[in-house]
Amino acid sequence: QVQLVESGGGLVQAGGSLRLSCAASGRTFRNSAMGWFRQAPGKEREFVSALRWTNGSTYYADSVKGRFTISRDNAKNAVYLQMNSLKPEDTAVYYCAARIGGYTVTNLGRPGEYDYWGQGTQVTVSS
Repeated sequence: QVQLVESGGGLVQAGGSLRLSCAASGRTFRNSAMGWFRQAPGKEREFVSALRWTNGSTYYADSVKGRFTISRDNAKNAVYLQMNSLKPEDTAVYYCAARIGGYTVTNLGRPGEYDYWGQGTQVTVSS
């Protein structure tokens, strides 16, 4: 069973930074893809960023490109989301997700592509 545990959320002023962590356990992630999604109250869960574990390729939503950076630590089986220049519209619960095994790269922006999810961590950006 795969477990994903997020941490690092909190309250920050606009323009500030936060670093989210996702600790993954339960199996090897060498052939997986990892993603970050977010969900604001009353809105659908939306794609933020994804990373292919095999080659480190990264993908971003247009709304966060240039401000957020996804990265990994192979030894710790961890994925991170560095969030800079935060805006009030970034306020949401952020979720880490894992797709184990084969996947379609063009589908990595879809929540349904992922097999496992963390419990989420709240990020609140004040204006």
